[in-house]
Amino acid sequence: MENEHSPGSSAASDESESETFDDSTTENGLVDAFGELAALPFEDDERGRRPTCLRCCRPEKVCLCPFLPSQPLDVSTSLYIVQHPAEESRVLRTVPLLAACLPQGKCNVIVGRRFSEGKHPELATVCRDSRTLILFPGPKSQNLEDIVKQEEADTVNHNVIIIDGTWRQAKKMFLHNSLLHLPQQVQLNRTLTSQYVIRTQPSNMCLSTLESAAVALSIMERNDDILEVLLRPLTALCSFQLQHGAQVHHSKEHLLKNGMYDKPLPKNKRKIKRLEKFVTDYNICPR
Repeated sequence: MENEHSPGSSAASDESESETFDDSTTENGLVDAFGELAALPFEDDERGRRPTCLRCCRPEKVCLCPFLPSQPLDVSTSLYIVQHPAEESRVLRTVPLLAACLPQGKCNVIVGRRFSEGKHPELATVCRDSRTLILFPGPKSQNLEDIVKQEEADTVNHNVIIIDGTWRQAKKMFLHNSLLHLPQQVQLNRTLTSQYVIRTQPSNMCLSTLESAAVALSIMERNDDILEVLLRPLTALCSFQLQHGAQVHHSKEHLLKNGMYDKPLPKNKRKIKRLEKFVTDYNICPR
């Protein structure tokens, strides 16, 4: 049995030398080819990228630092931005502008979809802190201004958690993470139309992460000037984009109200019901 060969194996020994010769020739050819490739001038990916400003994280040619405060704002409130991973790849993000306006350690970004005590001990500690609030509207939410009015000035240094993502992403992140249910849930009661017009919002009342943080900080710090300072780079960003070809993105609410919603209606029953409720709430009729 030891000398038994598979079919055709006896002939294979006679052909092996020629195959070996052919293989070595091929290998030498590949080596030469790779050698020629290796000799080509190397182009670093970093050189192909536009230089980026280290402070505002924008390309240097469109740096927004002139619109940032000369010194970081002096605030006692610490922000924790729980960011959906998809936001990291967006070019026109607002969180870097927010972080550039605040002192180091006052704007902490934690990226992910699911958060646990084991993998995110810092976030877990913050969520269990009695001074922590999470900015997310809902039936259990209290108005942030009401909470601040009940406290004496400069007596409590709060932490505020803000979920950064689309409304659908933020809702899923909130519902699927029990840690985010531990802090007191709060919402903003101020009427403010979003200036982030280069990205579509569900309704006119929806704000970008930077705008939400700006309103929250102005309330927490009892300083309305904070709102103006934080919105300045966002206004400049949108203005620049509009001047260079970007279009104004109206909210879905605005499109429905003005008969401009020209997308096909959804076929999914749940989506149809949601849209009907949206139309009923705002007393509007899509065309």
